[in-house]
Amino acid sequence: MASIVRMILVLSLLCASSGFILSYLKMTTAGRIEEQVLTYVQGPALAQVFPDAENIPLVERHVFTLPDGRNVTVFPARRGGKLYGVALENSAPGFGGDISVLTGFDATRDALVGIGITTMKETPGIGTQVTNASFTDQFRGAALPVGLSSDGGGIDAISGATISSSGVVSAVAKASQDYAQLKDQILAFWQ
Repeated sequence: MASIVRMILVLSLLCASSGFILSYLKMTTAGRIEEQVLTYVQGPALAQVFPDAENIPLVERHVFTLPDGRNVTVFPARRGGKLYGVALENSAPGFGGDISVLTGFDATRDALVGIGITTMKETPGIGTQVTNASFTDQFRGAALPVGLSSDGGGIDAISGATISSSGVVSAVAKASQDYAQLKDQILAFWQ
């Protein structure tokens, strides 16, 4: 009986110390992970969306709160010292999991500036074609709301990757809704 109690105590101590170590590592690396995501994931997508921005949108980002309580990070783009566009990231289900899309909006005329895919797990060679310029360039200057041409919209889906294409369009639509809700706050903050 004493050996069972001793074993339970040792296992409990090991589990507690392992849990503490894992939570400590998560807390200490969270900032570094966020920095890496900003630099190597969102940074290239922002450069694709706003190639002519004169500021550094990553540095000037700001978190806004939607009426439903969700926080949304907004990346501003300036030209000549004035705000001309903002980008928001949103995600939607694709074939292999969620597809995250950074969507850029022209703040003066409520049109899309472009998109950049930040994360996805789509089928290589088929679903990953949503990152090709032949697909993403369709979003440049597109009027809101966006939709696939099969649903009456102006975006042509990639043959064989309709679910992936639909996921990108859904993520852009979600970002458009968030942008519409935050537009007044965004303009007031950066004007």
